[in-house]
Amino acid sequence: MASIKLKFRVSSLPEKEGTLYFQVIHERVVKQIGTSYRIYESEWDEHRSDIVMQSLISPNRLKTIKSVREKIAWEKNRLNKIIEQFKNKGRCFSVDEIIREYNAQSSNKTTVFEYIKIQIERLKSTGKERTSETYKQMLLSFMKFRNGEDLFFDIIDEALICQYESHMRIFGLCRNTTSFYLRVLRSVYNRAVDDGLTEQTNPFKRVYTGVDKTSKRAISLKEVKRIKDLDLSQTPPLDFARDIFLFSFYMRGMSFVDIAYLKKKNLANGFIVYNRRKTGQQLVIKWEKSMDDIIVRHPNKQSTFLLPIITREDGTERKQYLNSMLLINKHLKKIAELAKINIPLTMYVARHSWASIAQSQNIPMRVISLGMGHDNEETTRIYLASIQTSVIDSANNKILNLLAKGK
Repeated sequence: MASIKLKFRVSSLPEKEGTLYFQVIHERVVKQIGTSYRIYESEWDEHRSDIVMQSLISPNRLKTIKSVREKIAWEKNRLNKIIEQFKNKGRCFSVDEIIREYNAQSSNKTTVFEYIKIQIERLKSTGKERTSETYKQMLLSFMKFRNGEDLFFDIIDEALICQYESHMRIFGLCRNTTSFYLRVLRSVYNRAVDDGLTEQTNPFKRVYTGVDKTSKRAISLKEVKRIKDLDLSQTPPLDFARDIFLFSFYMRGMSFVDIAYLKKKNLANGFIVYNRRKTGQQLVIKWEKSMDDIIVRHPNKQSTFLLPIITREDGTERKQYLNSMLLINKHLKKIAELAKINIPLTMYVARHSWASIAQSQNIPMRVISLGMGHDNEETTRIYLASIQTSVIDSANNKILNLLAKGK
């Protein structure tokens, strides 16, 4: 009968950490497997062959010891699984074979942090930069939870995922944000299962991965008009932020990333034709005077881009867009105060407001959905062939006329 025992080797230097190692015993043959985990002699219980969780130690040291215990338990479980696999084959095996298999698995294993980084690069290489950013945000969050300590996918279980959710809530993240990070991590985990890096144990079943109803993120037509009528001529940054917000609204709630990447060549023969960066769906929007007025006020003369959000084509386009988005959203908070609007004003509010106002004007839901480029909705796919562009342009024109009249 093969067995695994955890052992501790005291350091030859006084007051230095000793080394933990495994003792593998099979058919009276005893061999050792070293580990990189170290603890002090006072943290070891020789009688129980276990790590001691002392009460009178610093919180950081306690966290370190907990991490070591977690990793040791996982490594021991992995060794026991190897032994079980050899037993199931129904043949004799040696201690050396156990150790060789253990070392082979260790060298071939891809860690969680490494795997996520690989997925980020894969997404970038396929042009999915926005999704790669969400993976990067989740990775930074998960690394913070782990105190920078990497792990293998086999360590991920229900308890660890519940701890991660609790960690995020302690740091003030709302439930929709924690759910978002957990959904991204679950997607990575499921891909790792498909790639054979671990077995599926459904570790996310006890955490919340849904989407809560959010607070109001749409404003009325009257509130949009109050924003439009503000005199911001003495504060150009606020004036620009306001105009970009209105441009999004005029363009049927066009997302900020699509506005930023619009090029002058997208405007021709009285129409804007572009592909949504999120879905790749092509949209056609009739060019209206209100849109043209904004372009005239904010020309981007030295660039191929339509608006001066991205002004240099030197490989920093995405950084320019992200910095501009942060700045504009910051300015929109000030604009909301000036217009006496009591919700946090962001670029997303323009998109949400167009849909809300369109609905209030009895514009069919299928037209609203198609107008906003929601090609992932079943209703949009059903009506895609039958809804004419002119119907959507007419709906948008109706909203813009209402805004002009101030109704």
